[in-house]
Amino acid sequence: MAGCCHDTDCGSENGERPAAGWRRVLWIALAINGAMFLAEIIAGVAAGSASLQADAIDFLGDTANYAISLGVAGLALQWRARAALVKGGSLAGLGLLVLATTAWHAVAGTLPQAETMGIVGVLALLANAGVALLLFRFRTGDANMRSVWICSRNDVIGNLAVLAAAAGVFGTGTAWPDLIVAAIMATLGVTGGWHIIRHARRELQTTDAAETLAQPTHAL
Repeated sequence: MAGCCHDTDCGSENGERPAAGWRRVLWIALAINGAMFLAEIIAGVAAGSASLQADAIDFLGDTANYAISLGVAGLALQWRARAALVKGGSLAGLGLLVLATTAWHAVAGTLPQAETMGIVGVLALLANAGVALLLFRFRTGDANMRSVWICSRNDVIGNLAVLAAAAGVFGTGTAWPDLIVAAIMATLGVTGGWHIIRHARRELQTTDAAETLAQPTHAL
């Protein structure tokens, strides 16, 4: 059927375990996101940009998520669904942290450096677009795989928004475009985390029901 996996590297809702191809992609994604977190958090603090700092926190969250995914890639569907619950909660939590950071910048009246935002935003977009292309074929797998794809997709959208914020800051001479984009990115994180949690809970309910049915019944 359309949208189903047809090779051994792609996991499925029925508990099929991913093979080495999934692990290789995750290692590459982990390395890219870890390096971009370090680069972007330094640039975000130096430029006084809430959206760059928000994107850096997102890179950190993705690095941790990829590490968790690698840890459970060879385990049963139930354990991968539990890992997805953790990742969904962390993604939503990071979104709330970004909202708090954005509010602080709004109160402090920080004016970010648009040029730095633009340069770093382009580098982050290239990095995330490459990761998204690598992960694209795994987007219809189990909750664990889907959570990784959602994070990657949201990253690309966030990078485009950072570039728009840089243009807005440059054109208006105010911090509001940066703050608005940071708030949007935080909302994406919260909603993305909620979607991951819902998907993982459905998988856990399915596996629990299957285990209950598989248990032998004893006559009284």
